[in-house]
Amino acid sequence: MHLSRFTYSSDKGLSTPYAPPKFKSPGNMGRIGDGRYPPAEQPSRSSASKRSRTSQFDVGQHRSKKKQRGTIRQTETETETLTLNHTSTSYTRTYATSSTFSYNRRKEKRHKGKSKRTSAEDKRKWVYSTHDVSPYLDRVVFMSYNILGVKNAANHEDLYHNVAPKYLDWDYRKRLIRKEIREYNPGIMCFQEVDCYDDLDYLLQKEGFKGVYQARTGDACDGCAIFWNRELFDLLHEESIEFQEFDLRNNVCQLCVFKMNVKNSSKDMGASNSESISSRSFVVGNIHVLFNPNRGDIKLGQVRLFLESAQRLSLEWGDIPVVLAGDLNSMPQSAMYQFLTSSKLDIQMHERKQISGQIYPSQNRSFKSSFIYRWSDEELRLATGTGASHLIHQLQLRSAYAGVPGSSGTRDNSGEPLVTSYHSKFMGTVDYI
Repeated sequence: MHLSRFTYSSDKGLSTPYAPPKFKSPGNMGRIGDGRYPPAEQPSRSSASKRSRTSQFDVGQHRSKKKQRGTIRQTETETETLTLNHTSTSYTRTYATSSTFSYNRRKEKRHKGKSKRTSAEDKRKWVYSTHDVSPYLDRVVFMSYNILGVKNAANHEDLYHNVAPKYLDWDYRKRLIRKEIREYNPGIMCFQEVDCYDDLDYLLQKEGFKGVYQARTGDACDGCAIFWNRELFDLLHEESIEFQEFDLRNNVCQLCVFKMNVKNSSKDMGASNSESISSRSFVVGNIHVLFNPNRGDIKLGQVRLFLESAQRLSLEWGDIPVVLAGDLNSMPQSAMYQFLTSSKLDIQMHERKQISGQIYPSQNRSFKSSFIYRWSDEELRLATGTGASHLIHQLQLRSAYAGVPGSSGTRDNSGEPLVTSYHSKFMGTVDYI
């Protein structure tokens, strides 16, 4: 999952989860889409931030889921391990809080030793679950990250008015993205809002990754990208959906089937038994859902097709595990989230503009409704594909964060992070694995 997403923080602003040591802005600093989001209730401080969602998946045979003096910033890290095996799903949570300090040049030398110690302490480490984790299972480190399109950032300066231009510069941000990736050493990465793919691909090739890209259609200049460690995985199949073909706007999604490289997995990932090809394979889906909160019908239609395609690929390749990630532009308390986690949704029990929970999210705290909302025949057709009022999918999905113990200061009632996207007009969670 917007987690997809690392944190940007300004010296006078708030460092939200996943802010790296000192000042870092590895990419997705704010809101995607057209930026015309109705302002939510905001704190007096302002910064733009976006953080990555990083998880570990143990895959087995699973049936189809920086310049002011004395400035102190808090950084928080959350990561998960997800184990997929025959009958159960277990989760691991890492939570660490640390402080990083910024000094002016006159004091830098005096505190040199302390700064080094702080950097070492800020190094994040995985913490493993007490749940049973079968020793034979392979481990996959998975990352999802909306990196903020360069042109989108330039076109919506109002969202980043307290952010110094140098921190929005792509040459600056891409180096920090690369550094963050090195620290986590992921196997699979899903990126959204990518509009400098060749540049990113060139950098990541040096880190041992290969990638595939799907550009959005229409006038958009960004798209989605999936990268994988070429020593650990082989790409068996790739496909994408251009939603405009279904009258569902210009967004896109990607789906790939990967197989773990047996030669490297035993050494690098802990595999110890001989499993079938299908049990060492899994589906990865990457999506960036339409931003417009008024078009719940379009948003549902995009996610519906995404899930249907992932389910089909899982079955075609031997009922293999499915890992889906992306920027869903939907809140954890929304009907969209309910659909993903419960596998079904009566859409007429929800107002079309409230499907994603982006409008007045503080009032959208329950899935229950006693109202029947009127949807036009065309809206029903776009949402469900058939004109019916019910949506159902066959994947047994569960968030990589939900179910993992967390503090009320960092998690909401559903277990999701309180914030994955933060700029001058929005603060909330819209990214998931």
